[in-house]
Amino acid sequence: MPARTPRPPRSRRPARRRAAVAAAVPPLLLSLLVAPPAAADSGPGREPPAASPVAAGHGGAVASVDPYASRAGLEVLRAGGNAVDAAVATAAALGVTEPYSAGIGGGGYLVFHDARTGRTHTIDGRETAPAAMRPDSFTDPATGRPIPFDEAVNSGLSVGVPGTPATWEKALEEWGSVSLAEALRPATRLARQGFTVDEEFRAQTAQNEERFRDFTPTAELFLPGGELPEVGSVFRNPDLAGTYRLLAREGTGALYGGRLGREVVRTVRRPPVAPDAGRTVRPGLMTASDLDRYRALHRKPTRVEYRGVEVYSMAPSSSGGTTVGEALNILEEFDLAGMDRSQALHHYLEASRLAYADRNRWVGDPAFSDVPARELLSQRFAGERACLIDPGRAMAGPVAAADPRDPASWECTAAEGGGEPYEGPSTTHLVTADRWGNVVSYTLTIEQTGGSAITVPGRGFLLNNELTDFDFTPLSKEVDGPNLPGPGKRPRSSMAPTIVLQDGRPLLALGSPGGSTIITTVLQTLVNRLDLGMTLPRAVAAPRLSQRNTATTQAEPEFMETAPERAALERLGHRFVLPPGAFTPAPEIGAVAALEVLDDGRVLAVAEPERRGGGSAMVLRPAR
Repeated sequence: MPARTPRPPRSRRPARRRAAVAAAVPPLLLSLLVAPPAAADSGPGREPPAASPVAAGHGGAVASVDPYASRAGLEVLRAGGNAVDAAVATAAALGVTEPYSAGIGGGGYLVFHDARTGRTHTIDGRETAPAAMRPDSFTDPATGRPIPFDEAVNSGLSVGVPGTPATWEKALEEWGSVSLAEALRPATRLARQGFTVDEEFRAQTAQNEERFRDFTPTAELFLPGGELPEVGSVFRNPDLAGTYRLLAREGTGALYGGRLGREVVRTVRRPPVAPDAGRTVRPGLMTASDLDRYRALHRKPTRVEYRGVEVYSMAPSSSGGTTVGEALNILEEFDLAGMDRSQALHHYLEASRLAYADRNRWVGDPAFSDVPARELLSQRFAGERACLIDPGRAMAGPVAAADPRDPASWECTAAEGGGEPYEGPSTTHLVTADRWGNVVSYTLTIEQTGGSAITVPGRGFLLNNELTDFDFTPLSKEVDGPNLPGPGKRPRSSMAPTIVLQDGRPLLALGSPGGSTIITTVLQTLVNRLDLGMTLPRAVAAPRLSQRNTATTQAEPEFMETAPERAALERLGHRFVLPPGAFTPAPEIGAVAALEVLDDGRVLAVAEPERRGGGSAMVLRPAR
């Protein structure tokens, strides 16, 4: 791929301490960002952009769960922006149309491949716990037991310091070609003019209706006139448009030390509970100092070699890169392509089981725990763990973790281990590519579908409940574990934005929402594409299984009802159950957005054909 054209020099002054100054970009770019072509925007009440789950072509690509968001990213690419600019524009638009999954009240992880340097970078924009949080903050002092999970979610106590705005600004400062103000313009316009409500948006609102009614600003925004939004109606969010304009004028300093931050703190500490709400809503611990101290961090990406390609992903505080990487290393010990489909799936499930056992024991925020990431990703360790996989029988889970730094613990016996910690099923993912060969894979979230259910009054966005990703109690009497709450700590995540290189150049980029199923979704999609010979669209659409070191394996309805491999796997001892649909309308696993760079130079962008209502893939110059 040709090298990217040089970026204009950018100020390195701390972005949060100054207004977002417009970058030195061509006038045409500015004009297009301010006033897009009429064909792309016919005003309020317009029909949504045509949504296709697959697109191939040149000049750049975007894939996400939503056509409005994909179009926002494509608009920036069309105007001359790069993959990072498009990723921020797409993410900001998802904050409008997918407000229950992501937004500026949450956090996430971004992976970027720079074609000019050949290097892959990551940003850890995970939320942090307030300085006042302690290991027993989710424990009832009267009983010594964890507080009810629902009570923890719907509270100020669950809200972590948001990292999404800092991620956007840091990515643009480091690798973008437009300012934050310019990247926010398409989403600001979308929030002001509105989007057409579809079945998925209404269904997700209905799933959350009861708890949304318990918070006055949430009910006012998402239940207009006291009712669920009607399919086909236009949903507008002028408050969010105003918030985006504030960030455009003042930069992220408006949140991290400014008036927006003060409003967030006030909301967290005194949640705006409706007068007739019957639930107990605990106040949060966040202060203005917590916001002022927040930083999005550069992390060295995880890297493993698999079947002749390099797989890069997110290092701790996320467990995504280490767990996907360990499972791939285990599978490297076997010839999946030479197996029948049921045996290939059996090995995929068992590798995932083992990697999850080790993930639950060892991975947390590296600032607070000694996370053995390098050892977890060693091929030697994976080879020893692979000896536990019996082609004739499934392990009885959960199995125990091994210590990757202690070969004495690598005995080929599957001892009993702990179960799976909880992690919310929501989140969203996007991928972008540009004409210079740069690629972004970005996963962002507010945790639960609907987050904490608390909307900042007058600001148009929901606050996260990410701190429920902490373990509420120690793993066992002997082991605290790396993921207990702590001051300034980042809760462990499963987000796994991934970029795959072949001969040093991007081949694939992918990721998914889905809480703890993110890891298995990314892993299975990679196995489908790299081992089982599926095209990328087929690899994404195939029915999913998710084994996370539990006694049963979650399986989507299509697999349960029609897959010929089910009976063979059950004879091996696998037990299948449908995934729960508690916070999403359907019992489904993940919602992938992905792209592939084809041999002829075209980019193939792929989104879900059906999950989450179907996604949207777009390319700048379509080709057959």
